[in-house]
Amino acid sequence: MSKRDYYDVLGVSRDADEKALKSAYRKLAMKFHPDRNPGDDEAEAKFKEVSEAYDTLKDGQKRAAYDRYGHAAFENGGFGGGAQHGHDFASAMSDIFDEFFGGGGGRRGGAPGRERGADLRYNLEITLEEAYEGKSVEIEVPTSVTCEACTGTGAKKGTKPTTCSTCGGVGRVRAAQGFFTMERTCPTCQGRGEIITDPCDSCGGTGRTTQKRTLSVNIPAGIEDGTRIRLGGEGEAGLRGGPSGDLYIFLNIKPHEFFQRDGSDVFCRVPISMTTAALGGQFEVPSLDGGTARVKVPESTQTGKQFRLRGKGMPIMRSSQFGDMYIQVVVETPTKLTKRQRELLQEFEKESSGENHPESTGFFARAKDFLENIKG
Repeated sequence: MSKRDYYDVLGVSRDADEKALKSAYRKLAMKFHPDRNPGDDEAEAKFKEVSEAYDTLKDGQKRAAYDRYGHAAFENGGFGGGAQHGHDFASAMSDIFDEFFGGGGGRRGGAPGRERGADLRYNLEITLEEAYEGKSVEIEVPTSVTCEACTGTGAKKGTKPTTCSTCGGVGRVRAAQGFFTMERTCPTCQGRGEIITDPCDSCGGTGRTTQKRTLSVNIPAGIEDGTRIRLGGEGEAGLRGGPSGDLYIFLNIKPHEFFQRDGSDVFCRVPISMTTAALGGQFEVPSLDGGTARVKVPESTQTGKQFRLRGKGMPIMRSSQFGDMYIQVVVETPTKLTKRQRELLQEFEKESSGENHPESTGFFARAKDFLENIKG
C-alpha cells in the first residue's frame, strides 16, 4: 500500500510554515493518541502516520528532500536511513508528551532543583510635582530572600542534598510503551534531581526565608502615569539557590488640584470675572516649576478660550525639552448682586445691541428661521 502524502496526512498546504505544521500535528496527535484510543489499531496506525509526517516536514533538510523526491527520498537508507528516522521519531514523541501530559520539560535545560523565584509587583503612588521634578524614593518590600543559614541549598549546615536515585539527578524519568517513549517528572524528587534528607532548620528545606527589604528607586523627571519600572533580580529568591525573580514597580500619579496631564502637556481651567472677560486684563497661575505664569486676557474673551504657555508643561523624558501648559478660561457670572450692581446691569442691558452679544443674537436668529420654515 502506497504512503499518503505527508502534507495531506497533516491537512496543511505545501507552503505551510513551522507554526502551522506544529499546530496541525498537535491536534492530530491528541486525537489519535493510543492512550485515548485503547485497543484501536486504526487510531494507532494513524498516530504513527501523523508522527512520521511531522518528523519529516519539521526538519528543513528532510522537507526539502521530500518536496523534491517524495517518499523515495527516504527509501533504501536514503537521507540518513531508517534507524535515524526512528530515533528522531522517539525524540519527537518525547517533546510532544512534555507538552500534552504535563512533563514539565522546561527544567531540562537548567540545573535540577534550582527554580527561579517569582516576580513581584509593588504599587507606588507619587504626586504630579514629584513626576515633574523626578526623585529617588525608598520602598520597603516584603519578599523571600536566600536563606543565610544554608546559603540557599535547603540542607542543614554541614550536610548537602543527595542525588535522587530514581532519576539519577536529571529530574525526569522515561518509560517505554510499545513503539514510543514517555518522559515525565520524577515522582521521587518532584523534578528537582536532589533529595534533602536533613533540611535546614531556618528555611525548612526551601532555601529561602521571608524578610522586608528597603530598596532605593530612581523616578526620572517626566515619568508618566502607569509606567512600569523593572528592578532585575530584586524579586523573590529562587528555590534551593535558584536565580531570583524581578521586581516590577507600577507607578500611579495622584490627581492634581489644578492640573490635568496629557503626555508632556498640562491643562488648567481658570475662572475669570465677567468684567475681565469683557474689558480685558490679566491674571497669574501657578506652574509646576514652583513659580507663576502670567496670562494676558484680551477684551471680549469668551468662555472656552484657550491660552498656550510654551515650555510650562512636563519635562520630556530623555531630552532637555518641556511640554506646554494650556489655560482655558471660564467666564463666571456674578452672584449675590447688590441693588446698585443690578441697576448697572439693567442699564447695560438697555444700552446693549446685537453687536455686544453676537453669538446669542445669531443663535436666536437662526432658531427663529428654523421655526418659520417648519410652520411653512
